[in-house]
Amino acid sequence: MGYEVVRIRLTGNDKKVLQIMAEKPDGTMTIEGCTEVSQMVSALLDVEDPIQGAYDLEVSSPGIDRPLTRRKDFQRWSGFETKVELEEAVDGQRRYRGTLLGLENDMVVMQLDDGSRLELPFSEVRKAKLILTDELIAASTRRD
Repeated sequence: MGYEVVRIRLTGNDKKVLQIMAEKPDGTMTIEGCTEVSQMVSALLDVEDPIQGAYDLEVSSPGIDRPLTRRKDFQRWSGFETKVELEEAVDGQRRYRGTLLGLENDMVVMQLDDGSRLELPFSEVRKAKLILTDELIAASTRRD
């Protein structure tokens, strides 16, 4: 359909929600695009029925303070403030915040507030997302 999946997440026990974040290759997503993806995915899920019980389907864009899930996200959003949470601690710590410098040799590279450079294994990233800042808002506005 010309969209890329950013993240798929199934949450909830009693009331399940299947959340799909998608965008076009240029990083944009419209309301019409969300509707198009929702209708197609809904039809596929009705046929395949992979989720037992009732659930709500939510299709959205990743938003400005988007999650970083793919290797290319770490390259594309280099230069912006980011939070990263790891599966296993590195140097006794699982959560980091700093300026994303990109991805090098499968390592997420960040500059911390004290100016030090940090490399974290991409394979250990549990969650990562951009931090909403004036710079990010300005860059997102320019992209649109």
